[in-house]
Amino acid sequence: MDPADLPGEYVKRLRAVEAKRPRTVIEEILKHGYVTTERLGELGYNHPPRAARDVRELGFPLETTRVTSSDGRSIGAYVFADPATIKRGTLDGRKVWPKELKTALVQRDDCRCNVCLEPYEDRYLQIDHRIPFEVSGDDGSMDPTHFQLLCASCNRSKSWSCEHCPNFVQRDDTVCETCYWADSQVYEHVATRPERRATVVWSGDEEVRAFDEARARAEAAGIGVVAWLKRRRR
Repeated sequence: MDPADLPGEYVKRLRAVEAKRPRTVIEEILKHGYVTTERLGELGYNHPPRAARDVRELGFPLETTRVTSSDGRSIGAYVFADPATIKRGTLDGRKVWPKELKTALVQRDDCRCNVCLEPYEDRYLQIDHRIPFEVSGDDGSMDPTHFQLLCASCNRSKSWSCEHCPNFVQRDDTVCETCYWADSQVYEHVATRPERRATVVWSGDEEVRAFDEARARAEAAGIGVVAWLKRRRR
């Protein structure tokens, strides 16, 4: 959407953003009509989707398009989407999580990440919307069934997967509800792809030794450790 066509009040709220990374994206789009992944890299943001997501998490929808880079490659570019697509409760961005919600999730999930199922100290677990904030918005409910705990590694993996999922644009809640990233134990797809996945962590001296032994056998067979483990299950 052309920034010149945005409502004045909406532009005022865009310009009120203070956080450096999303503000940079916003200012570039307001000035040029779009910002490319190449340009964001030049500005020091080496993971452009994360910078764009910062804007989306504040409740300002962006669309991703394709443009030609300075060296002739096809690259991504971000533009403002129609403000009419904003869902109720999203414009003020994420809320601060109440302590009671974290406590309820820790007790429910036994202080484990809901993807890799590994136990962590509660300070290392992050509260995550089962259905991404950008898809479902936020109606203010703090119902624990809408949330899960993820370790930092699994949270980053989910973020990347969701950002590259077709439903991140289509925003159909029902698609997310049946996704691996919403419930790693009961799901129909992984970011719309027909997949089954198991995230396994080997921890502790005994498990690490077992993994190293499996890796050595995989190397001897000339294959990766994941392929070797799959072969062992056939």
